[in-house]
Amino acid sequence: MKVAIGCDEAAYALKESVKRHIADKHPHVELTDFGTHGPEEKALYPDVAIAIAERIAAGEFPRAILLCGTGIGMAISANKVPGVRAAQCHDTYSAERARRSNDAQIVTLGGRVIGNELANSIVDAWLGAEFDGGRSTPKVEKILAYEKTLGHL
Repeated sequence: MKVAIGCDEAAYALKESVKRHIADKHPHVELTDFGTHGPEEKALYPDVAIAIAERIAAGEFPRAILLCGTGIGMAISANKVPGVRAAQCHDTYSAERARRSNDAQIVTLGGRVIGNELANSIVDAWLGAEFDGGRSTPKVEKILAYEKTLGHL
């Protein structure tokens, strides 16, 4: 599975921890790092989020992990891209449900609000879950239909 990952400088350390965890525990994941590439390399989270979310919308990547100080800014920014569903998660249940119920292609994490172990558990839950469909399908379709009415899809 191809997964994009990106962060701003506030979450660089957490991103690097998540990358190591994925390499160790999820060898089937082909991770592409879009930066930032160092704790001193500044990046505006909307630039990172939108660039990666556009790749999700284009089908280049089925999933992505975005990290900033809280995860909030990344989620807001990524969700501006039509066809993208990004979910900020601070617990494993939300991460699993983001995939199973909402078909979220992007999970966002906050480097200033969760630690490495929790982030890794959240990523495990999110990577291990798939969209259930069923009762959730008409809800996700309703979101896509609304985006189409706006001429975004």
